[in-house]
This record gives sequence, C-alpha cells and structure tokens, in this order.
Amino acid sequence: MSAHAYVVLRRGNGFGNVIKLQPGTRYVIGRAETIEIMLHDELCSRQHAAIEHVNGEWFVHDLGSLNGTRVNHRKIEGTVPLRSGDEISLGRSRLYFVHELADLPPQQPATELSNGDDPLNIVTRLGQTRYDLNTGATMPQGSGNWFQPDVQRMTLQLSLLYRLALKMGAASSQAELIEVVLRELLDATPADAAAVLFVTPKQEVRIGSYLSSDRQQTYCPVPATILQEVLQTKQAVLAEDKNRLRSAASEGSRASSLICAAVSVADRVDFIIHLSCSNPLQALGPEDLELSMAVGKQLGVSSQGLRRQLALHEEITRLKAQVATEVQLIGASPAVQAIEEQIMRVGPTSATVLIRGESGVGKELVARAIHLSSPRRSGPFVCLNCAALAESLLESELFGHEKGAFTGATDRKIGKFEAASGGTIFLDEIGEMPPSAQAKLLRILEGHPYERVGGSEPVRVQVRVVAATNRPLEEAVADGLFRRDLYFRLQVIEIRVPPLRERLTDIPLLADYFLGKFNQETGRKIRGFTPAAIDKLKAHAWPGNVRELRNVLERAVALSNGPVLDAEDVWLSSLDAQTAAPIPLHSPYQPRSLEELERQHILETLVYTGWVKSHAAAILGIERSTLDRKIKAYDLHRN
Repeated sequence: MSAHAYVVLRRGNGFGNVIKLQPGTRYVIGRAETIEIMLHDELCSRQHAAIEHVNGEWFVHDLGSLNGTRVNHRKIEGTVPLRSGDEISLGRSRLYFVHELADLPPQQPATELSNGDDPLNIVTRLGQTRYDLNTGATMPQGSGNWFQPDVQRMTLQLSLLYRLALKMGAASSQAELIEVVLRELLDATPADAAAVLFVTPKQEVRIGSYLSSDRQQTYCPVPATILQEVLQTKQAVLAEDKNRLRSAASEGSRASSLICAAVSVADRVDFIIHLSCSNPLQALGPEDLELSMAVGKQLGVSSQGLRRQLALHEEITRLKAQVATEVQLIGASPAVQAIEEQIMRVGPTSATVLIRGESGVGKELVARAIHLSSPRRSGPFVCLNCAALAESLLESELFGHEKGAFTGATDRKIGKFEAASGGTIFLDEIGEMPPSAQAKLLRILEGHPYERVGGSEPVRVQVRVVAATNRPLEEAVADGLFRRDLYFRLQVIEIRVPPLRERLTDIPLLADYFLGKFNQETGRKIRGFTPAAIDKLKAHAWPGNVRELRNVLERAVALSNGPVLDAEDVWLSSLDAQTAAPIPLHSPYQPRSLEELERQHILETLVYTGWVKSHAAAILGIERSTLDRKIKAYDLHRN
C-alpha cells in the first residue's frame, strides 16, 4: 500500500479541493489561514482536527474543537485510524480520506443550471490564484492536477498580466479600463465573448461593457444560479455544458463553457468578469479560470485606484474653485477697479511685482489674484512673512539647508524657493529681510543659482517673486537697511492697495460678503444690516483696514440675536475709537492760496518719492498724466 494519501473536500453533489498527504507532515484542519487545510466554515474551530502518518498508518484526532469531529458520522474520542473511503465531518464540511483518487465514491448527478436550452454544470471553483503570494491561500477546487501547470503557458500569462498592468495603469477612465481588460482576455483565452457586469450595493447585476470576436453576436446573460453562486462565494467558477463534445454543427451560438469571476473592491463584489465560448473544441479550462481570477484582482485594485484619483481630481477642482472665490477682490470703487485692471495686465507676465499698502488692506489677496491670473496658476503659491522669523532662521526657511549645517539640522530641508518652483512665492514684509538674505534674493531675481545653507550644490528654481511692504522702502534704502539694487529689481511693477478709509463706498459690499461668509460658517440666518449699522461702519477710520472690518463683523455675527445687524451690534474697540479720528499736527497758520498749497504739496511728494512719478501719483491719488500736466503748469524742476 502506498504511504501517500488524499483528502478530498465534498462540495454539493461533487468534489472540491484535492489535498495530497505526504508522510512526515502533520496536516491541521480548521478555519485559520496559516494552517495546512483551511475550511471556510464558521462552525469549524480555528484548529479543529489533525491528520498525520504514524507507523505506516494514517490517523485523525480532534484538537479540542467546539463542535467535535466525526468519522463516518460517529463522533471520535482521541486518535482514530483512517481507512480509504472514510468520510470526516467537521462543522458543515465533509472530507473523504482515500489512498487513491479512484477510491472516491461515485458522484451524484450534478445540478444542471439552465441557460436557455443548454444545461451547464459548474466543474471548478477558485478563491485564490497561484499568482497570490499568500501562504494561507485557498487551494483550487475540482482538479487533481491543478498545481502542475504548463510552465510555458504560465510564463505567457505572467507576461500578459505585466503588460495588462501597464495598460490598466495608463487608463484615465473606468470605461477605458474595462475595455483594456476585455480585449486582453479575448486575445489570451478561447473565449469568443467577454463582458464586465456591474453589481450595485443591492446586489443587482447589469451589463456594463461587452465585446465579442463576432461583432454581430448579441450578449447571452449568465444563468441566474451561477450568478448567485459567484455573488455569494465571491469566487470564480468554470461551468461547462455536459454534452459539449457533441458535433459542432449542432452547437449553434450557445455557450459550451463559461467563466464568471467576482471582482471585489473593499471586500464587496463590484464587478463580475464573464467569458463565454461557443466552440466545444476550444472550451475554456482551468488555466483560463486562473487568468480570469488574476485579471479580476488587478481590475479591482486598478478600479479602486482610479476612483481615488478621480475623487482627488474633483476635490482639487473644488478647492481651486473655492480659492478662486475667496481671492476675489470685493469692491466697486475706482481704486479697486484700477487694481483689478493692473492684475489683468501684470498676471500673464513673469515680471516681479511689489505691492504696497498698510497692514490689513489685502496685499496677500492681491498676490494670490496675480498668481491665479498667470500661466503659473497650476503651480504652488508659497507665502512667507519675512518679519515672522528671526534673522538666523529666515535664510534657512527661504533657501533651505543641508544636514549638519547648524545645530539641529538633522536632515536636508528644501527652502520656500524650491517649494515654489514652477509657481509663485509671496514675500510679505520684504523690508524686514536681513542683508544676507537680500543678497541671495537678488541673485535669484537675476536668474543665478544659489546654495542651501551649509551646502555647495547649486540650486536653480523657476519662480515668480511677488513682494509686499507696509513701510516706505526708500527710507530703508536711505538708512542703509535695504539694498538699493534689490529695491530697483523688486520695483519692476508696483501696485498700491489703498487703505479702507480711502474707499468707504466699498464698505457695504465688503460687509455683505463677510456676513454671507460667517452665516455659512456658523449656520446663522442674519439677513443684512440696518442703515444705522452701515452708517456706523462708514464713519469709522479703520486703521486695521479690511482685516479689522472682518473681525468686527465676525464678532457681530457671533453675538447678535436679531435677524439683522444694528448699530449696537457693531462694536468697535477703544483703540479703534482713539485712532478713528487722528489728530493732525498743525503748523503755524500761513496765508496761502489753494494753488500755492497744491504746488508745494506736489513738490514735497516728488522729493519724498525721489521723483518717481508713478509713486508720487499714487500717493496724490491722481493719474500719472495729470501729475505731468501739473508739474509743467507749476514749472517744477528736480534739484
């Protein structure tokens, strides 16, 4: 008698897994994934029973299972010898022990699954493929020589899976992904028709995509019984017509064999791959089932990745639209219209922009608008406040540093300029930048590479610089605190953002915008403002500008109980009250005409700006052409 033996899983009216037993190995049976014989049976214990070869005989013994082990319907105690043909029962599972496969009892008539006039019989089921590198993989069911594949064919299938993975990775939509899968399966198997079925969360199945070698062939649905089997087990099945070897002339167009493979995404069947073959001489086989299951797993992973990619794309689009909404310039005053016009002209260029204005007027908002109107809009927009960091850290933050450049530099770090490459960098409070950083910034603006702190490797970046300041850089240049050459390099294009007190007509529009924003954030339903509230807002000098207005309205929305905001809801701090009406410094009265006062004021403004007429015109609030006419009329000359 041969020492080896077999354990065969009973499934329905037929046989499933075939496990060859070798002396010297202890075979544990149960639900655990790491044991030798794994059963998908919730009534089995994780390690239910064991079979082993001792002194020329095979024995089975129970491992203290909850529901016990039976041999030929009798519950066993201790160790029991096995004879060929014995039936071992564990939970709902039945296994036959035989020395030779010929010793298996005769199969009962198979359940026939009607597909029109074609009786189909499931001959093989598959839960895992041999391509899964998983030691706990379920062994295929229904074929004794399954684990002896044609090496040449397996090599071709691996090549197909690799090629298919590349094509699936390049797919940009689910329809394209499914078409790639169907075409490859038609080329690689005897199937003459292939389809992918969509499975809804309610387990409803509908045709998703269909291809056939004969374009005139209509889709033949999967028999309901096979479909239900695949949905319940989440496996792949191979079914054949039991009379498929009859003459090809009588076959017609009906399927002689078919494959249905479940495609699971996040542990739920989302698709079913359906292959059918009508040629009885080229029937689908176990190797085609292996391939279909492996392709199905790739389809599930690729589909999940594509969904995430599309979801991220939609989220990015939504966020970009939200950013574009949040950076809109609110106002209808001539000053705001002039800024919008400048942005439209400057945005498409690569010119460096210097934004001037008091704190809180919205200089960063203007910088973002310039970025979004430029060809670099898809690149990053990086902000850095030069006054927020100590001089020792600012250079590292801007240009990065190498590992070991200073105490605490444990790794290489890229700077803001590298992070902004391909986009825009916004340097706020540029007047606070230390001289050492100014020198590097100048080199970047002139197109030269720079080095990270503590490094010698040149770094080149393609970045647009937008700077901002709330202090006159001319004074810093005069005091030697700011490089003159950097000043002229930054001031290629200058945009002046006026303070809120110079565009009081925009206050109602800004107030409505902030009210809608805070209503949405807090869930309030405040309808608007009373005339008294608007008058109070317009009477204030707003030394904190738009930032101060935003804070005042946020406080009003949070604390108000009424349907509209009234004057008593608009609370202004004592600091605001003190600065709302600044006390002018009067010089002793001198009797002068308005014309003489205007001439003197224009001359002092020109001297203050170093005769930079565009800057002087912006301070005076007049057009450059108007300033030129007045200079000529008053006969003003630069000393």
